[in-house]
Amino acid sequence: MPSSILVASPASALSVGQVDVGDLVDQVVHLFPLAVAGIIVWSLWIYRVVLSRRARPIVTDHRATTSVVVPSFHEDPDILLRCLDSWLAQDPTEIIVVLDVADLEAYTRIVARGDARVRPLLFHHAGKRSALGAGIRAARYEVLVLTDSDTSWEPGLLEAVQMPFADPLVGGVGTQQNVYQRTSSVWRRIADWLVNLRYYDYVPAMGSAGAVPCLSGRTAAYRRDAVVPVLDDLENEFFLGRRCIAGDDGRLTWLVLASGYKTVHQSSARAISMFPDTFSAFVKQRVRWSRNSYRCYLTAVSKGWLWRTPFVTKVTVLQILLTPLTMGLTLWYLVASRLELTTLGIAAAVGWLLLGRGIRGFSHLRRHPQEVFLLPLLAAVVIMVALPIKLYAFVTMNKQGWLTRHADQVGGDGQTARSLDPVDEVAPAPQTTSVSPAVYASAARTPEAAR
Repeated sequence: MPSSILVASPASALSVGQVDVGDLVDQVVHLFPLAVAGIIVWSLWIYRVVLSRRARPIVTDHRATTSVVVPSFHEDPDILLRCLDSWLAQDPTEIIVVLDVADLEAYTRIVARGDARVRPLLFHHAGKRSALGAGIRAARYEVLVLTDSDTSWEPGLLEAVQMPFADPLVGGVGTQQNVYQRTSSVWRRIADWLVNLRYYDYVPAMGSAGAVPCLSGRTAAYRRDAVVPVLDDLENEFFLGRRCIAGDDGRLTWLVLASGYKTVHQSSARAISMFPDTFSAFVKQRVRWSRNSYRCYLTAVSKGWLWRTPFVTKVTVLQILLTPLTMGLTLWYLVASRLELTTLGIAAAVGWLLLGRGIRGFSHLRRHPQEVFLLPLLAAVVIMVALPIKLYAFVTMNKQGWLTRHADQVGGDGQTARSLDPVDEVAPAPQTTSVSPAVYASAARTPEAAR
């Protein structure tokens, strides 16, 4: 996204204490493209922010039966059971946990609870989409609530996501996302900041227009009748000849939109997800998300789905796709043509960059003003994501895999309950009798199945 950094040298506009009109005209001419780009970008940002501020949670008395579907691949059983408690507390009609066949400890511990609402299924995972497909086919009720195995729910989420379905045109409902233990790592703080920008400044605007382009897979609700007809397209998507493993949430969202349904945002439904606490895991996650975005949004463009969405969704998706180009050109133009490599010039450029990022980060800073000290790091991260990460993701967009989930480790990028809560005593697994489960379904394991 282009930055509106404007750096001009007063000395270039003065000659012997007098204003040199020729130099002034030259400055204006050279700065004009940057100024136009800045005006466009800031105008679109203000437009989305205003729409987002005007958006309100959807409140109705609509209630439905609910099937919670949870794909779980080598999740730490302590984390999974902790999240399961938060789902059960909101009394869904049923919960289907689709475990990999190797996750016998989690299966045994769930069975040992003896809760009739919970059905654990053992399944040969061939990527997250295959597990979702198995769970959705097993689901029996009106609203499908798809959630990740490391995501817990704040009170009232399940009730809130049902309310928008009072409108028969609503096919999907997104939730407000937050970071678990956000203060435990600088990278979780940065992730929380970026998440807040998305869910306070961008998503509500698109939700109010009925076209959120990606309902986060961490927790999203769908009308079952909108999902079942497109389930085969979700499981069997190919991009440039390769089967898609990741990017299930964006793909499902667009399939529902393309079917004529609306996708909305419910800010009163709050989900808490676990995010990486290291730089390397943070980068891996952003690479995966960027690859998914390119595949998903380029498909939406090529199939014409994007052009049928409201204006706010069109421009947001196009900005996401074009961010490396627009920001790259802006920085090149500034550094190569306009920035004077002096202490004053560099200080002015950095100051303007931080000011612009601070203005855009106001929705986060008003909630966490003490994190203004992270502004320089955030600005650097935004540039890193927009340029090297997105460029790398673009040229490798057809490389499949999860990056932070592996067949030979427990938890996302090795993240366990003990690493998340090192101070707290993690309860030991209960001693239970051996359970011999039947495998619900199978799919051929591929090297890419280790997400």
